[in-house]
Amino acid sequence: MTYHCTTPEDVLKAIKDDKIAMVDLRFTDLPGLWQHFSVPPSALDGDSFEDGVGFDGSSIRGFQEIQESDMLVIPDPTSAFLDPFTEAATLVLICNIRDPVTGQSYSRDARHIAQKAEAYLKQTRIGDVAYFGPELEHFVFNEVRYDQSTNYGYYEIDAVEANWSAARRQGPGQGHILRPKEGYFPVPPADVLQDARTEMVSTLEALGIPVEAHHHEVATGGQGEIDMRFAPLTRMADNVMIYKYVVKNVAKKRGMTATFMPKPLFGDNGSGMHVHSSLWQGERPLFAGDGYAGSSELMRHYIGGLLKHAPALLAICAPTVNSYRRLVPGFEAPVNLGYSQRNRSAACRIPMYSPRPVVQPLSGVLGDADGRSRRGAEPPPPRRADRQEPLRPAARGARQGAVGPGLARGIAERARSRPRLSAKGRCVHPRRRRHPSLLQARPRGRRRRG
Repeated sequence: MTYHCTTPEDVLKAIKDDKIAMVDLRFTDLPGLWQHFSVPPSALDGDSFEDGVGFDGSSIRGFQEIQESDMLVIPDPTSAFLDPFTEAATLVLICNIRDPVTGQSYSRDARHIAQKAEAYLKQTRIGDVAYFGPELEHFVFNEVRYDQSTNYGYYEIDAVEANWSAARRQGPGQGHILRPKEGYFPVPPADVLQDARTEMVSTLEALGIPVEAHHHEVATGGQGEIDMRFAPLTRMADNVMIYKYVVKNVAKKRGMTATFMPKPLFGDNGSGMHVHSSLWQGERPLFAGDGYAGSSELMRHYIGGLLKHAPALLAICAPTVNSYRRLVPGFEAPVNLGYSQRNRSAACRIPMYSPRPVVQPLSGVLGDADGRSRRGAEPPPPRRADRQEPLRPAARGARQGAVGPGLARGIAERARSRPRLSAKGRCVHPRRRRHPSLLQARPRGRRRRG
């Protein structure tokens, strides 16, 4: 159940009217996980929304050191909803973090960073609002076991719909299993998680989060996806945290376990989070134009800003070692920077059913603002081919425009200055992958014997 509170008084009235037994205060830590603590309704009053409620910041990953541990959570009245999984009636309030000494918002609070990005967008006058619509993929397993000790280490995953379950001797063998890369998207009985995803969607909509679709994803072993309808940045960030909370708890209630880990299964597709984004000025979509795939100059600069800052953005978008287990060729994950229409192997895709490129959240607003303000972040030409395979060094320069004019002239001059050798006489260093024109050419000779 969702509430439409706008003031602390609305929250206090809802607590009284619905006989709330506990108030749960939640915030996001630096790695991106929800943290919480609960207070009885008697401990919450109107001043709590202004003065905050104290907690130990040194016990939260990435926050404070022990000598400066005291921190405050500031509940947001507009975020109130009734927890659908607790036995006692529990009202959830999503909070911002504040430093009690300086009185300023905490710089490591992810929610505060999102709010700053939205404020910065308005300050630049590029647009009024940025909308984001993420597609969070996940796995729902029946069992997960793992351990690590001095003399051994292992992990084991099981899912009844997976291809490895066909050889199981226990229980009836009923078939209808999903082989790797064949999960998109057969009907039940092969898709055994239809009812589980439906319950997840029903719970999300009861909490006021509109959903556009849900379906099984490509991988075997219980991969699924639920698509939420777009919303402004901070609101959507809250919705994402609620979404993950709902998926994990519905799975637990059904005796299963859910994970958003990028690559839990070797040899099959991993889980990503494509994000549809768009900028608007009032009722006017700023990404619509007369350019490639119906794009505007602003949208191309938006994409250019993302591609320019991609190395830094990967610290946010792909922060773990397991992230790069997914970003490999052959599993519908982008391995080269670029953009294209309809092409799901591109890092930025322009869907042909809507003029909105698929990009990563939060960083998109800042990357767009940088590209727009500098007017130098026009992306390279789009590429229509499958970008899942890594480009060879020669093709990278010729086909993508990655080699600029100055570098191209330097390559040509070095090539002309070197002696021309026959193919038989050339030697390529086995450990270097560089442009063929830059390879050191030297004649082959006999090895000297000592």
